[in-house]
Amino acid sequence: MAHIYIALVDTPGLFARIIRRVIRQRYIHVALGLDPFLEEAYSIGRRHPAVPLIAGFEREEKEKILRVFPSAGYLIFRLECTEEQKSFVEERLRESMENRFRYHYAVAGLPFILWKIPFYQKNHYTCSSYIAKLLEEAGICRWDKHFSLVTPRDFMEYEKKEFVFEGSLRDLVRLERQGYAAGRLILHQVGSPSGGSAEQPVYPGTVYSGVTAYER
Repeated sequence: MAHIYIALVDTPGLFARIIRRVIRQRYIHVALGLDPFLEEAYSIGRRHPAVPLIAGFEREEKEKILRVFPSAGYLIFRLECTEEQKSFVEERLRESMENRFRYHYAVAGLPFILWKIPFYQKNHYTCSSYIAKLLEEAGICRWDKHFSLVTPRDFMEYEKKEFVFEGSLRDLVRLERQGYAAGRLILHQVGSPSGGSAEQPVYPGTVYSGVTAYER
């Protein structure tokens, strides 16, 4: 079996605060990664981290984001898939990247999410709807709603997932560098993320059970 990785991001800024208030969740941006450290990750989002009004399909560059938002919160989990499904996803992501300027953020669709009315304008997506549509087409995920209505909350509540990491982007990059230096990174079991009990605490920069090691 293979895995793809979903990153939920606590994005800063006024527009993010509005979305956060609407969906009532800390994490309001979604990116799709091909590895646990998001070395190769894509999303419908800001073309430059510091400019929220210019958005489309982009490959997320951690170092560039780190310079602007080092304390941005990340929650990463993985979904199991077949090698064929992952190859399908990789091919579609790279095709989208080659044609990235044809893709735009679906600003006009945001009110329809509140009204729970499906809405699709060609090549216009939210960060969630693009990934929801792709994973459904790959046969990895099934949603009980139209892909245009999928939000970051739906990814958070998706049952068939395995948590990998929760902490700041700075923590993630630090762990990655430590792992590269050692040749591998052992992931320790510490409990469940986002709302763990006293018996299962959540610590910044922790990695979660299910993955035993990330081999370089």
